[in-house]
Amino acid sequence: MNTKKLTRYIGIAMVLGVVVGYFCNKYAQNAQEAKDIASYFSLITDIFLRMIKMIIAPLVFATLVSGLASMSDASAVGRIGLRAMFWFIAASAISLLLGLALVNIFQPGAHLNLALPDAAATAGLKTGDFTLKAFIAHVFPKSIAEAMANNEILQILVFSLFFGAALSFIRGKGHNTIYTMIDELAKIMFRVTDYVMRFAPLGVFAAMAAAITTEGLGVLLSYGKLIGEFYLGLALLWAILFGVGYLFLGKSTFRLGGLIKEPTLLAFSTASSESAYPKTIEALERFGVSKRISGFVLPLGYSFNLDGSMMYQSFAVLFIAQAYNIEMSFSQQLTLLLVLMVTSKGMAGVARASLVVVAATLPMFHLPEAGLLLIMGIDQFFDMGRTATNVVGNSLATAVIAKMEGKEEDLAPNAESAPATQTATRDA
Repeated sequence: MNTKKLTRYIGIAMVLGVVVGYFCNKYAQNAQEAKDIASYFSLITDIFLRMIKMIIAPLVFATLVSGLASMSDASAVGRIGLRAMFWFIAASAISLLLGLALVNIFQPGAHLNLALPDAAATAGLKTGDFTLKAFIAHVFPKSIAEAMANNEILQILVFSLFFGAALSFIRGKGHNTIYTMIDELAKIMFRVTDYVMRFAPLGVFAAMAAAITTEGLGVLLSYGKLIGEFYLGLALLWAILFGVGYLFLGKSTFRLGGLIKEPTLLAFSTASSESAYPKTIEALERFGVSKRISGFVLPLGYSFNLDGSMMYQSFAVLFIAQAYNIEMSFSQQLTLLLVLMVTSKGMAGVARASLVVVAATLPMFHLPEAGLLLIMGIDQFFDMGRTATNVVGNSLATAVIAKMEGKEEDLAPNAESAPATQTATRDA
């Protein structure tokens, strides 16, 4: 499907989803009936996301291994990895600091003046296993089949690093059969991606309709100030990210912004980074980023470079503190920033990850976990913005690192067409 057409269809689907959701919410007899109606819309969204998930593992494996095996310089892997991690840490720090600054300026929870809840009250989220120790152990797969079955991107990345390095060694001895097969697999997966993306507008429509049917437009008005301030923060973060990107990419930054419009819109409407991954890979290759860079940096970013989620976490924790009139000193907020920098790196593969990180962090600062209930009802609307921001941050990071590599084959700033692997996908 033509990229411009698909973007237009997704935009139309979002608007229709809001309209249909509004009428379903308005004419539902009660909240339970609204949830029942929304469940049918959610079924469609779930089917679409399942189709997306079925292509993630083979796509990540094929693109990453193919890219690594094509590297003649083994030291390039370490260099690219270090540059990526430096960018990720810097971007995470900026996101957290901006979130802390804005929530201190706007004081969105100060007017609530809530009484402290019962100490036994909780948000019902499982946080016991969410530790740095558990995350580090979880990085390394005990079975690649299990990792692929569960779409554990970081585990797939670790296995692919070993597999790609071994394949590169074998290629050096003149054995190219496996490499050719994996390279062809990547091309096949891009074609499968194109087929799945034809259902994107339907999935987007259902996701928006389900959210509005359940919550109604009123929730947007009731929490309008909080949501508005959060999205203002995201807009400022986008400006900073694109500004830094401009320092490296120049005017090409604007072209990159146009290319990632579709995956960003898809991520926003479905609140799923996975749904945007295939199209982000395609957009970066159309921009001129080589598959050896995009196939390595992008999966890494999905675990370590979640800029929108980082801002949300600092925003949410301080909002809860303000709602219960709990004063947090500057030193406590600085400590909070450092804690979130570490704990958020275990987000990948955790359901409702940002909420879980916040729930795990609250007790460390003697804040009531039940305070999370204040924002759980509208988390879908926060999730849409932070997921779209994650896609933007990872796209810019990948393009900048390709530019820093300084090789023509890693980034061709004036490239107007996609690599051969993408041509058929785009023109379908």
